[in-house]
Amino acid sequence: MEVDFLFQIGDKIVYPMYGAGVIETIEEKEILGEKQQYFLIKMQIGDLQLMVPVGKISNLGIRLAVDVPTLENTLLIFHDSESAPSLSWNQRYRMNMDKMRTGDIQDGAEVIRDLLHRKKEKTLNTSEARMLHNAWQILISELALVKGCTENQANDVLNKEVNSVEMYL
Repeated sequence: MEVDFLFQIGDKIVYPMYGAGVIETIEEKEILGEKQQYFLIKMQIGDLQLMVPVGKISNLGIRLAVDVPTLENTLLIFHDSESAPSLSWNQRYRMNMDKMRTGDIQDGAEVIRDLLHRKKEKTLNTSEARMLHNAWQILISELALVKGCTENQANDVLNKEVNSVEMYL
């Protein structure tokens, strides 16, 4: 059986809700009596390796990591004072979760921006604080992968960008 791979070994990818990583290998594994080919993805942050069935990768929203100009353009969103309209926390949470699930870097940055704006006005509830942390980590992972830097360096870059517009974590 020949498979036309959407991704290749060495590709830098982003898995929505998990973050950025690199496809290390493609292996055939037998799981529960069924042989399938899997992408083994080494995630940028943490010591996590994911196995993703080749046949399901396009349904998961996995995409190639952005290039440097796209990343730098995305960071400009923190200079935009636009924020989500006043919604109940439940509506806000659902809207932000929908954005996170897209895996789009711009959507993730908007979630961070909007939750940071909200945090300046009022303490975030536990769910929104966790979402802010997760969105931050996902953006950091892609930033580190694209810029070829460490997690700490990527965190410093993002903090500098956010703080340059007078928002404090």
